[in-house]
Formats: sequence, structure tokens, C-alpha cells
Amino acid sequence: MILHPAIVTLVLVSLLIAGMFLYCSCFGIMIIRRWDIRSGSEEQLTLERRTYLISTVISYMLFFQIASLFLFIYTADSLHNQFVGAMCAAGSLNVDPYGYPAFLLKILNFILAGLWLIVNYTDNQAYDYPLIKKKYVMLILLMPLVLSESIVQLLYFTNMKADVITSCCGSLFGSDRESVGSDIAGLPVKASMAGFFISFAVTFFLGFIYLVKRKMGRLFSAAGGAFFIFSCISLISFISLYFYELPTHHCPFCVLQKEYGYIGYVLYIALLAGVVSGFGVGILESFGKINSLTHKLPLIQKRLALICLFSYLLFAGISCYRMTSTDFTLGIF
Repeated sequence: MILHPAIVTLVLVSLLIAGMFLYCSCFGIMIIRRWDIRSGSEEQLTLERRTYLISTVISYMLFFQIASLFLFIYTADSLHNQFVGAMCAAGSLNVDPYGYPAFLLKILNFILAGLWLIVNYTDNQAYDYPLIKKKYVMLILLMPLVLSESIVQLLYFTNMKADVITSCCGSLFGSDRESVGSDIAGLPVKASMAGFFISFAVTFFLGFIYLVKRKMGRLFSAAGGAFFIFSCISLISFISLYFYELPTHHCPFCVLQKEYGYIGYVLYIALLAGVVSGFGVGILESFGKINSLTHKLPLIQKRLALICLFSYLLFAGISCYRMTSTDFTLGIF
């Protein structure tokens, strides 16, 4: 294991979050079994007092969980000069078998943590906490993923050896390798562009209908998820090429570096904010018939839809601006 302040921070924070999730999940089982807002018993009053504290602690833990994704990416990128062959985070994550699984688990937990925070915020807007059992079920389901991430991340850092020779991003995302990254990089550019722009248009069309008529919320949410997937594919397939101005450089990590103004962080934050808020609209759609949320829910969903559309517009705007402002061309038209 390479001793680095960021690595120590990530390990300690992940272990703290995992420990808190274990404790709060045990409390969540009590909530699911015994919570009754209509009861005035001493047990119910005790549960109500404890749930305020637990919800607050979990909210802070999940904010740390969300922030840890970007600290993890930054750390992996800053460590690339420790390994022969690495040029960015792509090579650092490839130094042992646990790097990319840890990265993917962090992305998944980022999205799920954001959704839990949305449900928790919505629940706190009602006087009778109608979603309290549902959010603790979500918490219990999230616990194994958080524990898995903590373990896989620890394995990644403890198996990291400075004398390891790893692969550069050019080979990891090159067409001559058999991997998911190389398969995406080898997709036809026209097909990738079509998927990107069509999914963008569909998402905004459904978002406009939802904001105006309050209809098709779940469909808008699904379209937002599809655009997130198409955007991730497009970033590797053709968007990154315009930033690097190289027809063979498909790396999604080099764009995070100083040479490109750290613009990659803006792109990734926009994508993740968009998919979380978009999914949030769809999840909250299931609670529209709860009386205590009747007046609060439409405003929350409207804000989430606007955040989703703005975030995706930011991602697409930066990408399109780069595609039109550079002299580089793929020569497909």
C-alpha cells in the first residue's frame, strides 16, 4: 500500500461510513417493525427522537460518500506517476484487479446515495413522515453495496505496489484490445452521435411536457437514465477525441487533468447530478397519492426536473462547444 494522505482519508472515511451504515441499518429494522406515528407510546416517542439523529448522521455520511467519488478519481489520477506505463487514472486503476470495480461501485453508490437523500428530504417535508419505512428499506438495501465498496477499495489500495508495470490509457481504450473500454471506443461514430443527440432531444422533450403538464414523469426519468448511458458511451467514443484533438485517444480520464482545465470534473458532475435528479423525479412519482405530500411533492419534483435538464444541458453544451470550436474533425460528414 502506498502511504498517501488522500488514500488514508479515503480508507478511514469508507470504514467510518460502513460502520455507521451497519449501526443505522439495525436501527432501520426497528423502524420498519415498530414505527407507528399514530401511537403515543414511550417506544414510539423514543423512535421519533432517535430517527432525527440517525437521519441527520446518515445524511452527512452520504454527503461524504458522494464527495469520496471525486476524491477517489483525483487520487487515482495523481498517483499515475508512481507506476511505470500509467499516464492518468486509467493506468492507476489498472495496477491491480480491484481498481475498476471500486470505481464502478463508487459511481453506483453515488447515484443511490443521492436518491436516498432526495427521499429523506421529501419525507422530512411532511408532518407524519410517510416515507420513513421506505427510506430505511432503501438504507438496508444500500448497506451491502457500501460495505462492498469499502472492502474493494481497501483491497485496491492495499494491493497497490509502486513497482507494478501497468497499461497506459491508449492501450486500455485502444481498438487492439479485448475489453469493454476498447469495444466502446470502437463503436461507429455516427451511431454514437445519433444515440447521444436523439436521447438528449427525447429527454428535453419529455422534460418540457413534464414541467408544463405534470405528465410522463416516469418516462422522463427513464429517458434521463438512457441519456446518462449514451453520454458515458459518447464520452469515450467521440467526445473525448475533440478535447484531445487526436483520432485515437479515447480515454475518459485524461480530460480530468490540468492540461484540459480540469473540465472533466465539470462534465462528470453534470452527468451525475442529471441522472440522480432525473431518477429522483421517477421515484417520487410513486408517492403522489400520499395526502401529506400532495402540496409539497410537485414543487420538489419540478426542482429536480429543472436540475436534471440544466445539468444535461451543461454537459451537452460543453461537449458541443468543444466539437464546434476546435479545428479537429472526424471527417464523418
